[in-house]
Amino acid sequence: MGSRVPEVLDALVALAKADTALADVRVSDGPEVTDSSARDWLIVGFDGDPAGDFQAAQTVGGWAGLSARSREEQFQVMVAAIAQRGSTDVRAARMRAYEIGARVEEWLAADPSIGLGHGEVEAAIEASQLTQDQTDRGAQAVLLLTVAGQCFT
Repeated sequence: MGSRVPEVLDALVALAKADTALADVRVSDGPEVTDSSARDWLIVGFDGDPAGDFQAAQTVGGWAGLSARSREEQFQVMVAAIAQRGSTDVRAARMRAYEIGARVEEWLAADPSIGLGHGEVEAAIEASQLTQDQTDRGAQAVLLLTVAGQCFT
């Protein structure tokens, strides 16, 4: 099956790793098993729920035309900005999660094609969801971003 989702995921991870404003943020391509003590994370291709179904992306699409060989694809990619604090200061965690998420918004505003070809891919943040919790590592905020777009395969 042809899909541009793998390219979109790779492009988002590359943008995150190249972003100097995220130098102190652990960038991950999907969920990973680690004993990292990192407090701030940006996880591309993860729905933010370690007990959930680990949804990375979803697509819908159809043929661009009856005689066309290309297929139009609409996609949604999950990106989780996670901030943990060693204290119970949930506001600090929430503010940091939104700072991390703002970087993703800036990349997409600067280049909606995320480097994959103007007119071939367009992406933007379609929705977001915030969850806040007190964990054994202190306050945690998870800002789940849905990066949505369309492309041709």
